[in-house]
Amino acid sequence: MIGIDLIKTSRMQKLIEKFGQKALERFLSPSEIELASNYRTAAGFWAAKEALSKALGVGIGGDCSFKDIKISKTQRGAPILELSQKLITAFHITDTSLSITHDGEYAIAVVAVESASPHKVQKF
Repeated sequence: MIGIDLIKTSRMQKLIEKFGQKALERFLSPSEIELASNYRTAAGFWAAKEALSKALGVGIGGDCSFKDIKISKTQRGAPILELSQKLITAFHITDTSLSITHDGEYAIAVVAVESASPHKVQKF
């Protein structure tokens, strides 16, 4: 399963200017806030969480909340996803891959999710 999301970084900048730390606390854990040293990085984290929820086919909400997803980094600085047990169990997740990029005023994230449950091909 694949999900993608795009966010204009100035949207995140305005959100942080208006609500400060509280804006970040709504969708990031304390350790993620430490990693997100600026609004551009925070926008990338937002896009990553949205992309994962889209890959699962549910969006952000009751089945998958921002707090069910945590972003950390490898020793080389590549972003990785950490998921709540709730998500792993509900969606039979066995692995994930994440890529975040920034270009000009935009942050884009792509997530691939591997699942142990068989993907159902739609017939016509």
